[in-house]
Amino acid sequence: MGYEVELKYRDVDHDALRRALEALGAEEGATLDEEDLYLNHPARDFAASNEAFRVRSIGEDNRVTYKGPKEPGPTKTREEIEVPFAPGPLRLDELTRMFDVLGFRRVALVRKRRTPFRLTFGGRPLEVTLDRADELGDFAEVEALALDRDDLPDAQQAVLDLAAELGLATVEPRSYLRMLLEKRAQPSM
Repeated sequence: MGYEVELKYRDVDHDALRRALEALGAEEGATLDEEDLYLNHPARDFAASNEAFRVRSIGEDNRVTYKGPKEPGPTKTREEIEVPFAPGPLRLDELTRMFDVLGFRRVALVRKRRTPFRLTFGGRPLEVTLDRADELGDFAEVEALALDRDDLPDAQQAVLDLAAELGLATVEPRSYLRMLLEKRAQPSM
């Protein structure tokens, strides 16, 4: 069990951020396309309980993720449980079909192209991702993992410190799912 500690930023210049990350010695990972299918529980409304449940595919890799309610603090902090399952589109289809049969409701599919950068900052491993989310635009996320509740303040401070060092200023508190649902709910002009 661990805690995901992150902040998302909008109005991000990916090229400038890439240069700043390289200057800090960050290691760029492969750019990947991610698809997140968000599901709602048949007997519990995850939007009301501030939880999230998704099936994610990254290329051939597949995983199921539960995100608990948000913890207090200056960052978006939640318990995260992620379990990989068999790779490939056939297994992905089988698992999502199983959730359909069990009564889970499909909420939305969020697609994004993500480039991760990993670095050690202030003695803590951190990740910054440059995200281009379909229908939403360009973002950056700064993330740390906290091992337990006692580690949360240090992880939160590390995220804030790195974001400040990178000049990230415009926090986007909403999830990609929430932004997408709000955008789709707006009347067309």
